[in-house]
Amino acid sequence: MACKVVLEIIFALLHFMNHLRTQLTRQGMKLIDIGANLTDPVFRGLYRGKQSHPDDMQQILDRARAAGVVAMMVTGGNLHESKEAIALAREFPGLYATVGCHPTRTSEVDKHSAGADAYFAELQDLAEKNRDKVVAIGECGLDYDRLHFSDKEPQHKYFARQFALAEATKLPMFLHNRNTGGDFAKMIKENRHRFSTGVVHSYTGPIDEAKELLEMGLYIGLNGCSLKTEENLEVAKQIPVDRLMIETDCPYCEIRPTHASHKLLKPENSDGWKAPEAKKKERWTPECMVKSRNEPCMIRQVLQVLASLHGISEQDLADQVFENTRKVFFPDQDI
Repeated sequence: MACKVVLEIIFALLHFMNHLRTQLTRQGMKLIDIGANLTDPVFRGLYRGKQSHPDDMQQILDRARAAGVVAMMVTGGNLHESKEAIALAREFPGLYATVGCHPTRTSEVDKHSAGADAYFAELQDLAEKNRDKVVAIGECGLDYDRLHFSDKEPQHKYFARQFALAEATKLPMFLHNRNTGGDFAKMIKENRHRFSTGVVHSYTGPIDEAKELLEMGLYIGLNGCSLKTEENLEVAKQIPVDRLMIETDCPYCEIRPTHASHKLLKPENSDGWKAPEAKKKERWTPECMVKSRNEPCMIRQVLQVLASLHGISEQDLADQVFENTRKVFFPDQDI
């Protein structure tokens, strides 16, 4: 009996020491999710207007913290969402906001009750009055994959207006570029003198275009959608780590079994972190993720894949992308 008790104590001590070692390792793993669409109602348990489970925002943020995510940039997709992003950033520590109008939302600008000038004046006012929480102008850019939401003309017109916002506020830019045949890079080149720097997030384009953007002093943001195909992986390999940022773009862009990057995932990360269990929303429990609803904690899978592609440790890559992100978006923040 005494021997059994001693063994139980030894096993308990070993478990505690392993847990402590893991926690100490994680304290060194500091990550920033540069693209988290946390204003999406699914993060409040609301799917297509129906409340499927309780609001679990706090549990989502707790899982992110446990994964080493120390800050998240909540994306402002239009004027209304920019206000929501700032409100979230004030409600929850570690959240910050972007302010802008996504290319697929630019068709709504002319419908603003007081007109386009008032729309952008409100965006500028939001940025200037919330400088402790607003870290970028955007999400803005061009998107030719979804012209059914907004045609090229308003996209170009109101992308240009957001260079003016960056110029006025001196904030970096959070940029969107999807299948634009060089038009995005052309507009960046024409307006590059108007803003300090920025990141082209969720990059899925070819390496030649990436190099052109890098030559203009921009950073490249990668997530699960950036790692779908073998071609994507080849591009990701060639992005210098000192110009790289990482993101989830949650609740979208998870790494799926059909993606080329999935084969590079291991059951756990180098510090012992494992992806939490996921259940269908109908079987929701507070400790589990919801299937097909990406979360900030899953940035650890993006980190794991990119570390493998670049042939460096997860810790070294985490340190580098943290410094890249801090330098661009958080130069005056203690995070």
